Amino acid sequence: MKRIAIFSVLLVSLTIISCKENATAKIDEANLESAKERDEIISLGSPIMEFDTMEYDFGTIKEGEIIDGVFKVTNKGKVDLVITAVQPSCGCTTPDWTKDPIKPGESGEIKFSFNSNGRVGKQHKSITITSNTEKVKETVRLTGTVTAKS
Repeated sequence: MKRIAIFSVLLVSLTIISCKENATAKIDEANLESAKERDEIISLGSPIMEFDTMEYDFGTIKEGEIIDGVFKVTNKGKVDLVITAVQPSCGCTTPDWTKDPIKPGESGEIKFSFNSNGRVGKQHKSITITSNTEKVKETVRLTGTVTAKS
């Protein structure tokens, strides 16, 4: 019984001491402003990535030819579009892309180079784009046929 009484007195004392400070006095105004700005940006939604085409058909080429192409990307959202990574499905395709944020209404590019050496037959390659859109990942495709060297 004595232990319960001592524990109760300690608990009440701790409660009184901890409630002594005013919690609103601890709020940093700079953090509050920063949070308001962040919330305004979030309320605009995610950027929307739109491509001029989802598939690039390079037709029929001879083995060993290198095909260079471009996918045009337009930001249809209300906030900056940031492409963080571009990953081809194989080592035969080398991508390069716009690294700077793409403003709403503006466009960027995803350039690629496809090396057909050793790739005879129908080709179906993909490039996966990682960005700050709601879907996060989008995939575009390269198709065509490579004929053997004569």
